[in-house]
Amino acid sequence: MFKTWIARTCAASVIGVAMPAMALAAGDPDAGYYKAQTCMGCHGTPGYENVYPTYKVPKLGGQHAEYIEVALRAYAATQRSHATMHANAVTLSDQDIADIAAYFSQAAKH
Repeated sequence: MFKTWIARTCAASVIGVAMPAMALAAGDPDAGYYKAQTCMGCHGTPGYENVYPTYKVPKLGGQHAEYIEVALRAYAATQRSHATMHANAVTLSDQDIADIAAYFSQAAKH
């Protein structure tokens, strides 16, 4: 319970700092399922590792929607550096991001 509170508090803090004038759109997990199919190529593969830089690709199922939204916006703005994530995130609308985040937040943890 306490960990959940901390995660939500941190996400809210990041959202408040990163996007003070932008309200988060309500996400539709059903629409997000279809929009997230590209994401599943890496994030849905058990044990998948990125070649360069080498690291395990995180599973997103069950992750907090707010965290996913903040992360995707940061990749799109190159505040987080990863060329593939930037290329994917920069094409997404605010609604796409909200939908994808809603889907992953309700998807089963892998």
